[in-house]
Amino acid sequence: MAAITAAFELTRPEHSGKYQVTVYQQGWRLGGKGASGRGPSGRIEEHGMHLWFGWYENAFRLIRECYAELGRNSATCPIAGWQDAFCPAPWVTNMDVSAGGEWLSRTAQFIPFEGLPGDPGSTNPIFSIPEYLARVASLLRTMVLGVETLGPRGVPLRTARPGIHVGDGTPPPPSLDALIGNMIEIMRHGVMSSTAVVVQSLALLEVALRSLSDHTPTALLRSIGDVTSWLRASLTMLAFDEQDRFKAELIDVMSAIVVGTIRFGLMNDPRGLDAIDNYELRAWLRLNGAAERSVQSAFVQGLYDLALAYEAGDPARPSLAAGQGLRGFFRMFFGHRGPLAWKLRAGMGDVVFVPFYEVLSRRGVKFEFFHRLDNVRIAESGGTRYVSGLDLAVQAETVDGHYGPLVDVSGLSCWPSSPDFSQLRGGTRMKEERRAFESAWDNRAVRHKTLLVTEHFDFVVLGVSIGEIPRVCREILAVDERWRAMVRNVKTVATQAFQVWLRTDLQGIGWLSPDPTVSAFVKPFDTWADMSQVIPYEDWRVLPGSVAYFCNVLPDPPSDSDTPSPDYPGRRQAEVRANAIRFLKTNIRHLWPRAINNDGEFRWELLADAHTGGHSLSGEPQPGELRFDTQFWTANINPSDRYVLSLPGSSKFRISPLDRTYDNLTIAGDWTDCGFNVGCVEAAVISGRLAAHALTLSPPLDDIVGYHHP
Repeated sequence: MAAITAAFELTRPEHSGKYQVTVYQQGWRLGGKGASGRGPSGRIEEHGMHLWFGWYENAFRLIRECYAELGRNSATCPIAGWQDAFCPAPWVTNMDVSAGGEWLSRTAQFIPFEGLPGDPGSTNPIFSIPEYLARVASLLRTMVLGVETLGPRGVPLRTARPGIHVGDGTPPPPSLDALIGNMIEIMRHGVMSSTAVVVQSLALLEVALRSLSDHTPTALLRSIGDVTSWLRASLTMLAFDEQDRFKAELIDVMSAIVVGTIRFGLMNDPRGLDAIDNYELRAWLRLNGAAERSVQSAFVQGLYDLALAYEAGDPARPSLAAGQGLRGFFRMFFGHRGPLAWKLRAGMGDVVFVPFYEVLSRRGVKFEFFHRLDNVRIAESGGTRYVSGLDLAVQAETVDGHYGPLVDVSGLSCWPSSPDFSQLRGGTRMKEERRAFESAWDNRAVRHKTLLVTEHFDFVVLGVSIGEIPRVCREILAVDERWRAMVRNVKTVATQAFQVWLRTDLQGIGWLSPDPTVSAFVKPFDTWADMSQVIPYEDWRVLPGSVAYFCNVLPDPPSDSDTPSPDYPGRRQAEVRANAIRFLKTNIRHLWPRAINNDGEFRWELLADAHTGGHSLSGEPQPGELRFDTQFWTANINPSDRYVLSLPGSSKFRISPLDRTYDNLTIAGDWTDCGFNVGCVEAAVISGRLAAHALTLSPPLDDIVGYHHP
């Protein structure tokens, strides 16, 4: 995503064709770990579960511009505009275990903020710590008011915007000193266990926090911290029954966040949230008074699951940098415009990378598929290092010199899940040899070539993932300690995913809550989303009733000594298959009670078969768990497919796309120092825009939403 973003920025019409761009792509499709393909019956096959959040301002801005430039005809194309490509997903569910050991679904609706992500010229969202904290105080007030009246499925996660409007006839807001004085007076005379007193104090705190600036005196901040600590103690004295426990834990965590932000002086620290990145998030919450049950709550667990924050894929090693974790929390809760999240109506490849490919092709960008980068050559002149050449392995050559990568599925251009061997020279033989063009364990090539600086290129945007850096940047690592430190400290994790198409809808399997996006469930698949919105864009003879996507981290093996083995990918694929079958047999009952028969077994007959309509080649239904073989699963173990972690203390080792150590090289990816150092589409887009700026000074840094540069 970062590389495609850079190409999009470099070829904007306002550059008048100044930059000629060629994309060298391993294999037959764009997207990296965001790529998707089409399998039997045109079914969508993803690397995992992809959502776009409502605070993805940069990503939505570019995809909206891309669709506008593409200009598809809605009469002939089922996904013509960006709002055809995305559908609102305002509900989030965290799974929680009751005191009696029963699994409960804690579902919350995020009411939309005004506007839509990517809207130009709006003052919302405001990415500032005082604004974030004010919205936390507002949310706390709403939750305290609702504790006695709301059930566990009805947590409100947004209040109306504050009612102070200068110039509309209302009195001007009181001074910050006066607000603090009022809160201290309440502390002296209020009854701590009174809900009314707490609500009144939170209302004053919200206004006070909105009045803060980067230069608020430390003594005043300390007073706010004292008031916040008192409020936190008051909140813990309120009566919470078992139904309200989830809200109580959420209140406790958010209170600790306010206390910690003020206590650590983050509003006056020019580093902002980055100042606490050496702390692990749960440890930081404990330091600021959060109860252990809150730190281990389903809400916090959901944050870790969302960020795949498990070092080496080990569920016993959760780890997330406090600053990056809080930045993600703030932007998710309070930075979105429109709904909290958006689900894609088709695959990432279909609704994101195909439109970019088509627009870039129109702009004259050349795409060289089946080109694997093997080495970045470095030279030095006059004390300046630069890229002198790029060594590429040509994995395949086309019959007529051009590769057409797309297929049509129900009127929509898509990437297939496997290459079109008929377009390749020796394609029949390559298919028989099972060439795996995207696999790090298949290094076969028909020839090699080297691109030379000034002869073939002037500048390089290195858009590979950090997992590939040790292989392709050997010469840089040999001379550059900063790059070696980055590779050592910015770590990645393998992931696993599976998809099942069901003959019934959600009600038929027993899920009665709203459209689910679920996290904080059991390993090995703690995250599930219903993706039934994609089914109309597949090509089934008989449409399934629903489709479910599951994903999670995949633990690394105890030793990597056997990973060069050619059969390693197959063994990891078999491991994911076994994990998925075991999950369906033992854990799915807690989510889908009606998917279990009277004998307590998973109802394998629910699975829809895209190959044969649910029957084996003999025409008989496939027995039992063998029916799972008609579904889709994947082990994302390639270095380019592994998810980038945000471990404590690791951000300082990331290198920015703006770094000019190498005269004609910039880097792009969610592993770079881009101001939001968490693995996601938005971070990748920010990084790609920064890479374009490094080469052209465009886009202006102030135009990159949410990027705070030194």
